[in-house]
Amino acid sequence: MTDRAPYRLIRSRAAASEFHARTVPEPAPCEIWHHEVTAPALVLGSSQSEAVVDTAACASAGVEVVRRRSGGGAVLLVPGEVTWIDVIVPARSPGWSDDVHGPMLWLGRHLVAAMAELCDEPLAVHDGAMQTTSWSSMICFDGLGAGEVTMAGRKLVGISQRRTRLAARLQCCWYSAYRPTELLALLDAAVRPPAHALGPVATVPSEIAEALPSALLDRLR
Repeated sequence: MTDRAPYRLIRSRAAASEFHARTVPEPAPCEIWHHEVTAPALVLGSSQSEAVVDTAACASAGVEVVRRRSGGGAVLLVPGEVTWIDVIVPARSPGWSDDVHGPMLWLGRHLVAAMAELCDEPLAVHDGAMQTTSWSSMICFDGLGAGEVTMAGRKLVGISQRRTRLAARLQCCWYSAYRPTELLALLDAAVRPPAHALGPVATVPSEIAEALPSALLDRLR
């Protein structure tokens, strides 16, 4: 395998449910899917119980509840406040590894290198065991997994993975605005954590957040 692959950047705009329903073609392409959500969505991890959701609050706020096929906790996607990409890593291509953590570390390192060209903040890739908290199984950005990126010690990029024998689909996002109270208001009051119990999350200016997919592409093509 070479160090680089001919990646393409594919942009789309639709509801979060439509993007999560998209399947990886066969044979799997080397692509970055940059998706802009058209409406707010509360996205649950593949094995997360729907019992954590306050369905009435979601309906009142006009928030779609969606389940992704990759793991982790809940993520709130708000138009104009989050940048969401999926990176498709075909089996045996650069970035692929039989170790499930390998593609995530590969992507995290490329994201850090791309981000370093856009800002001067201290960045790091988490390369170790999953760091959990009392709430990380419920709130995705309260934990820290392999390949995820921190800025000045605060989580900036979350990554989850949907994996088959043909490809790894790495789903990741970062924020230009992050208000945990809005996410918590959509969860059942009996189980949601207090806002002060959650760890800090880093954000970047919207112009940097939106420039990062193209900067990542420049490193991969």
